[in-house]
Amino acid sequence: MKILITTDLYVTDTNGVVTSVRNLREELVKRGHEVRILTLSGSLKSKREDYVYYIKSIPLGVVYPDVRMPVSYHNAYIRELIDWKPDIIHSQCEFFSFQFARHIAKATGAPLIHTYHTLYEQYVTYVIPSKRLGRRMVATLSRKRLKHVDTVIAPTRKVETALRGYGLSNPIKVVPSGISIERYRHRLTPQERARRREELGIPSDHQVLINLGRLGTEKNLCELMELFASVLAVNSQLTFLIVGDGPAREQLEKQAHQLGISSHVIFTGMVPPTEVQNYYQLGDIFVSASTSETQGLTYIEAAANGLPLVCRQDPCLDDVIEEGVNGYEYTASDEFVQEINFILWNPDWRRLASHSSEKIAATFDKSHFAEVVEDIYENALR
Repeated sequence: MKILITTDLYVTDTNGVVTSVRNLREELVKRGHEVRILTLSGSLKSKREDYVYYIKSIPLGVVYPDVRMPVSYHNAYIRELIDWKPDIIHSQCEFFSFQFARHIAKATGAPLIHTYHTLYEQYVTYVIPSKRLGRRMVATLSRKRLKHVDTVIAPTRKVETALRGYGLSNPIKVVPSGISIERYRHRLTPQERARRREELGIPSDHQVLINLGRLGTEKNLCELMELFASVLAVNSQLTFLIVGDGPAREQLEKQAHQLGISSHVIFTGMVPPTEVQNYYQLGDIFVSASTSETQGLTYIEAAANGLPLVCRQDPCLDDVIEEGVNGYEYTASDEFVQEINFILWNPDWRRLASHSSEKIAATFDKSHFAEVVEDIYENALR
């Protein structure tokens, strides 16, 4: 098949959509398909680099600084892609590149598949204070935007439920995004782990709770900070390692100071994508209070690195956390404290949980992800 994937972003290494697109393309090519990418350039110049078409754009940073919009929807490269006559068009973003996907689908008659990665109602409060109004607006826009899509892919049942709640009547297939399991199979030696922890200022006798991802208010890290303070009151030999950066960092640093726990909290800032797995392995437990995730790739990555997880209860965790086997979901602060203490004080359970996490994560390998998506393409063509 000739497959065109459209996405607003492709040049960053720190975005879940980009990771998903790259993994999908890599596996589809392995399966013998010809895959091209249409995305927005980082400048006022359009260009083609091998299989990637970059359409000139301008910055439009509201929530994400990398967000850009095209200068025009008329471009010679769009004509080139129409003449290429893709069999399938797979859109990954609802906004700017989606317009290109629809135009090319109409011009060629190719089925249009769309993956709905983001629950915008969790982010719309950045620009609209009213959650109710924001959700209504997201529902209306989602319905109108996707009404001509042949099949919608949802990364989790949580997203499928939200889309049905918005009134979508399109066929929806639930397909968890894949990750590269092979990348996380390498383990730091005990000596290397100890050296890296020392460089970050983690005391040798401390156990580490770790959170990795974008520091945005929707990630609810302020709740985690308060919960960590509660655990610290019982066990002072703990460090909270926060890996990543974002608009909420300054607020979180201030909160840690106000709670009197600054000496136990470490902010690493952004880390190179090639180092992400090594940072996971510096932790003893992965923790999260977010309910804004649609697919929770960081949860799967943490599990792939052998970490037990303690996370706020959320439908996107249904296939990632097996209660009492590789972690726990909490709904109240006292549950979080009890579950963290149980894991920290039971090394034998922690070893078993580590193996269980690795086995669960293996079911999300990108090769299986591509196989399922390929079946959706073939059904659309039939």
